[in-house]
Amino acid sequence: MEPCRLCPRACGADRESGRTGFCGAGACPRVFRWGPHFGEEPPLVGEHGSGCVFFSRCTMKCLYCQNSPWSWNGGGEDITIPRLTGIFRELAEKDRCSNWNLVSPTPYLPFIREAVAPLLAEGVRLPFVWNSSGYEAVETLEAYADLCDTALFDLRYANSETALRASAAPGYVEAARAAIRWAYCRPRAASAVPPLIVRILVLPGLAEEAIESLAWIATELSPDVPVSIMSQFTPVYRALDTPPFNRKVTQEEYESVTEAAADFGFENGWIQGYEAADPALALLGENMPAGHGAVGRTAE
Repeated sequence: MEPCRLCPRACGADRESGRTGFCGAGACPRVFRWGPHFGEEPPLVGEHGSGCVFFSRCTMKCLYCQNSPWSWNGGGEDITIPRLTGIFRELAEKDRCSNWNLVSPTPYLPFIREAVAPLLAEGVRLPFVWNSSGYEAVETLEAYADLCDTALFDLRYANSETALRASAAPGYVEAARAAIRWAYCRPRAASAVPPLIVRILVLPGLAEEAIESLAWIATELSPDVPVSIMSQFTPVYRALDTPPFNRKVTQEEYESVTEAAADFGFENGWIQGYEAADPALALLGENMPAGHGAVGRTAE
């Protein structure tokens, strides 16, 4: 953090001196909310929910961000390290959550490690879920690998110009693919929870990019990678004035992506129903469109 090079921007902000970079994160953790969350992928939820901690600020600026009050605008509370320790303790001991789900944690990784250290010393430990846009630096992932038992990464774009226009994220495609490859290649002990889940949010007018992302995963990694294909895009915030993000995804667009997932052979993961009002996730291989089985041809 001195200077800050935690994300791929490596902006060099001297946060300890009160100077902030692109994300706006300062010299202490800022948290918007925390608590058990039951809307994550099934292996992460368990009986008592995933213990989400929603950190303020973000290394991206998505036009359509549903979390803009805290990701763009910094809503939340600056807290001390002992208070953050207390939050993690509450999620583990009081709420009995299945994991510590770190939502957009990158600007605060040094604080998170410091906060969990006394708990780990006491033997209080939950698996860590690193829940992010995928816009990560491999050097940072390596340095903080102890905070990543499961990588829950988005793969939003397959075109760098789209990532810059929609999320102000230069080099997103290369960074996110490198981060996903890093998570895929890490040696892991056997576990019921996968070490990597890739979320594919289908965006309006960009179904082909979602398909290209699936093709990359299938060919460069494996169609065995668990993917979570999501239809829940809703035009909010600055998307309302920015085509094509000012509309919902059409059923035709969404089904073109789910059909491609079948054709590429994906069968591990989940698929949302088309209606965004019903965000429930069903098993991918058992819920393909008519005419497509759980296993299809591999990507070419």
